[in-house]
Amino acid sequence: MIIRKADADTEAGKAPDRELAATMIAYHEEMAKHLKVLDGNGLKPTSTGARVHFQGGKPLVIDGPFAETKELIAGYTLVEAESLEQVLEWAKKWPAECDGGDGLILEVRPVYDIEDFGDAFDDELKAKADGIGLGGARQPA
Repeated sequence: MIIRKADADTEAGKAPDRELAATMIAYHEEMAKHLKVLDGNGLKPTSTGARVHFQGGKPLVIDGPFAETKELIAGYTLVEAESLEQVLEWAKKWPAECDGGDGLILEVRPVYDIEDFGDAFDDELKAKADGIGLGGARQPA
């Protein structure tokens, strides 16, 4: 997963212009020729969201916005690849136009496959996870 960290523009809800939107689509189209792009999306600013913080098993809802922009996520692209290095090569090709002057940060993280959890998921739980579309239960392409 390529995670695009938030910056002042994304937290302000600044929409891309048509040129930047076209650049991002072109980037993803080219990447899709080499990796399997499974999903991707931008996230609305934290001012439109909330967090659920559990303390002693009890939920507490905290409305956004949230501080410390660099720790927030502005969007993601989920890909299937042969290796982390392959995804890093594509992350390094991310369009520079996305840098709003704050220093664009991308984080690349592997996603667990259900098999990574060992005996925690027997065949019944694997089937249930697959039935509701949990990512770890997806079948390789």
